[in-house]
Order: sequence, then structure tokens, then C-alpha cells
Amino acid sequence: MFQPYMLLLCKLLLLTFLISGSRAEVSAAEAPKARAQVGTVTGPLQFKDIRYLTRSLSDFRGQKVFVVIACNTTCPLVKRYLPRLKRLEQEYGSQGVQFIALHTGPSDSIREIAEYAIVHDVPFPNVQDIRSQSVKALGLERTPEVAVLDSDFKLRYRGRIDDQYRIGGALPQPAENNLVDAIEAVLNNKTVKTAETNVDGCTITSHAVSREMKSVTYYHDIQPLIKKHCLDCHRPQTEAPFALTTLEEVRNNGAMIAEVVQDQRMPPWYGGTSHAEFANHRGMSRKERRTIADWYQAGMPAGEEPENLTPAPAPAAQQKWLIGEPDLEISMLETHTLPADGYIPYRYTVLPYIFPEDTWVSAIQIRPDNPGVLHHCNMAAVSLTKKWDESNFITGKVPGSGPTVLPKELGILIPKGSALALQIHYTSTGKPERCKISVGFKYVEGKVQKRYRFLICRNTKFTIPPGASHHEVRNSKTLDRDAHGIGLFAHMHLRGKDMTFRAHYPDGKDESLLVIPNYSFDWQIGYLWKDQRHFFPAGTRIEAIAHYDNSAFNPFNPDPTASVRNGPQTYHEMMYAFFFYTYADERLNLSIDPNTGQATR
Repeated sequence: MFQPYMLLLCKLLLLTFLISGSRAEVSAAEAPKARAQVGTVTGPLQFKDIRYLTRSLSDFRGQKVFVVIACNTTCPLVKRYLPRLKRLEQEYGSQGVQFIALHTGPSDSIREIAEYAIVHDVPFPNVQDIRSQSVKALGLERTPEVAVLDSDFKLRYRGRIDDQYRIGGALPQPAENNLVDAIEAVLNNKTVKTAETNVDGCTITSHAVSREMKSVTYYHDIQPLIKKHCLDCHRPQTEAPFALTTLEEVRNNGAMIAEVVQDQRMPPWYGGTSHAEFANHRGMSRKERRTIADWYQAGMPAGEEPENLTPAPAPAAQQKWLIGEPDLEISMLETHTLPADGYIPYRYTVLPYIFPEDTWVSAIQIRPDNPGVLHHCNMAAVSLTKKWDESNFITGKVPGSGPTVLPKELGILIPKGSALALQIHYTSTGKPERCKISVGFKYVEGKVQKRYRFLICRNTKFTIPPGASHHEVRNSKTLDRDAHGIGLFAHMHLRGKDMTFRAHYPDGKDESLLVIPNYSFDWQIGYLWKDQRHFFPAGTRIEAIAHYDNSAFNPFNPDPTASVRNGPQTYHEMMYAFFFYTYADERLNLSIDPNTGQATR
């Protein structure tokens, strides 16, 4: 009788031990890690700026105080506090206090973060945390919690901005100005009286470390995405740095592909998320980006190669002319010789041909014989006695762009007596190079009903002060007739930060046409509307608003100590906003000679 009871007792004790041990394991797993202590060095931190570059607090030179605000694009409390933070930045920025909006939302892309800053007119840097590293280092738990660090990156204060706004209510005025008190104390080398405060706000969601992996293979899942989104550029003999036409090529660049796709740096598209109606819109869906990430994390498996795999088409870039055999081809007389390294100033050349009569063309391709060295090339119609002038702009070639091809019955007019001038920006490749550029034209077939037109909102009278991180330059032009919009194009140089196009209609309504929240000098993309659906009545004012970053935090700034004015070279600046359109009621009814491009009546 004794043995069965002892056996039962042992089983109960063992069960109790297992349960308590399991609970202990769960408790240990769920127990929050200790937060960073105020008074410890937590910097210099790492994050990504709006140019997709990894940066740190060390990139801000000579600052005495850092104010890091935990943000995301959805928290209502962050939005309520932004006006106050902007006022504080205006008050303390000149005293060596650097404000930084640290975006913590796992699904907020860099482009969305940059657009958020424009919509809310935030002048200080908006950056993206990298896998929650900075949030964890600072011990931030809610938005808009702030961390104040001194010049040695020591955490001196963590907590609320003040006690006015809370979830579900607000005071008429703050009773405690905690952030101001902390800034003043650090500026004056004093101890922060209240070094930590409780925070109301939105709980920060950390980036997921891992997730259930799906079975993803190259031939079944990745190759179709590469063909759809990448092969237009990533072929041999193009501006792209490497080809992605084979499994081996994709694997060799797998880590980089996963990173740039996750950042939404590739495929290249710099238009804001609220303007997706452009015909040339690029971008992968969230599902497609996740598929790329899953494949890389799974070790980039090949999978089973299809038996009926069709060979890839001939690389488009290896075709001599993407527009077909030109009706007219003009080449530079000289071949430009380029150095192996260093900055290459703009080159200017006039093509050796003068148009004897007004000529109507429907397609233009600028074709370098060495595409890897050409950053961009603009072409304008000029007379032999006139200097280069963007007001006579015809077309251009920029990274990622194709030839200019117009719809039927639409034509570009090259005036009688014009020559064509090229403004060329080359880049060095590490070895001496040579390049010669040709331009091909296709004449309009049949009749021209509408002329392809543009207006330029340009400002040449600005001065950007040294160190200014958010300097605004704007201008506008008014349409004299009813118009249909074709597209938009922005041109700035290395300090260009963002540009917004707005339409102010005669009836008093305003419309945002395009926001380019993180302008890139390397990707000057045109934004083309679908089927010219945008109607603009006569009297509509097209306005362009640009911001420039002349601070040391701009990684491409030639000289943050210089006052910057308008000029042709990249160490100068430009503010050019192009609006392409046709007159809505225009009916030219011109018959075009297919051999000359000239109107026969």
C-alpha cells in the first residue's frame, strides 16, 4: 500500500517542478530588459537619413545638445507636439541644440518619413531607426518620448516634452516644461533636476527579429520579380552597376538587393505616396518586398529550373536605337576624354546641324556610346548667337529614363534656324574614359494636332545661407489658356532636399500635384500623368516650392560654410520646376512630310 502512494507523491512533485520551471522560463523570457540608465553614454546611435544613408549623431558637427524625439507617421500625440517642437528648434537651434525626429514605425518607409516631414513642415532631420537599435539604446518606449544627450552622447534626460497633451485629454497650458528645463540645464552644464518622467503616447512597436519563413525559390518567385522590376536597367551595357540576368548575378548581389528593396530605394521612385496616378510609377508591393527578404534570409535557394524556360530577350540597351531606326541622327564632332577620378565640370557642346525649317518630331533618344560615364544630359534648341538657356529645353536623359516618345498627333517643334546644344554631366569611374553622344529623332507620322509645351517655374535670385538645413525657394507661373497636363519634372543640385508642385485654380481651390519628399540628384525622374487626364483651366497658377539643405549633415554638400546662389555647376544651385502640357483646344491640323518632319501646309 505504501509504494503506490509514494509513487503518486513523486509524480505530483515532478509535475509541480515542471510547471514551476516552465513558468520561470516564461517569466524570464517575458521579463523586460533593463532600460538604459540616465547618465550613461548611449550614443552615437545609428539611423538612416532621407537619402538612404546610414548616419549617426557624430555626423552633426559641433552640437552641444541632442534632442531625439521618438516618432512615427500615425501617432496623434506626435502630430500635436510638432508645432511646439518646431518653435523650440527655432529658439535653440542657433545655440547648438540639434533636434532629430527618430521614426520608429516598422512599416514607415524612408520616402513616407520624408513626405511626413514636408506635410508637417518639419525643418529638422527626420531619420529612420535601424531595426529598433536606437530606440533600445535610449530606452524609449512611447512616441513622442524624448531623449536629451550632451555632446559626449551621455543620456541626460528621458521622458515627456511637457505635461499638456495626453491620451484622451489636454491642459490649457503646460504646468511643467520638462524638455525646456533639460535643454537649459545641459546647455549650462548643470544637473537636470528631473532626469526622467513618465510619458503618455503610443507604444513603440519594435522591428520583428524573425518570422515564419515561407518556401521561396529563385526560379518560382524571384526571377519573375527581377524581370518585372529590374531588367529594364540591370542589363549589360547600361548605367546600372551590375546585371541581374542570371541566378549567379542575383545571388552575388543578394544582400544588397534585399537591403535596397526593403528600404524602397529600388526600384527607383521619388514621388510621394499620395500621388500614385503617374503612368511611369515604379515600386514593389509590400508582398513583393517581403518575398525578396524571405528568399535572402532562406539562403537564396534556386529551386527547380523550369524545363520550358524561355531565353531572356535581347538586352534593350544593346539595341542601337530604342526608338527604332531614326529619321535623323546627329552625333558630336568630338569625343570627350574623361579623367579617372575627381569632379568633372559640366561639358557643353553644339551638335553639327542647323534645322533649315520648322521641324516636328515625335521621338528623341540621347544615346552615349559609353553609358556608364553619363550622369545626365540636357538638350536645348539655341541659335548660334545665344548661350545655353533652359527656357529652350527640349528633352534630357537622366538616370533610369528612357527616350522621349510622344502619343499620336502630338509633336515637339524644333524652330527653323536652331541648333541643338547639349549640357553634359559626366561621372568618373576610377579609370580614364571616353564618350561620344549621338541624338536620334523620329519625325511625326501623319498630322500634328497639338504642340508639346512646357513652362518653367524657376527662381534665380535666391541665396542659401551657410548651414541652413531647410531653406525655402519658390516661384510660380500662370497658364494663359486651358491646358491638359502631361507631366512634371524637378531639377536642383546637390543641396536640393524636396520639391512640391501645387495648382491654384481660378475658383480658389488648391491641389497638390506632386511631392518629391527626398529629391535625389542621381535620380532626376520625370512624372508623367496617365492619358493627359489632368485639366487645368486658363488662369491656373502652377507653383513650385523647394527646400535646400546647406548643412553639414547633408552628406553631398560641397561646402556648408558657403552662401549658395544660382549657377550652372553642381557646387552652385538651381531651382527649375517643369510643367509639361498641351493647349486643350489646340487643333493645328498640320500634315507632316515623313522625309523631313516639316509641315506641308
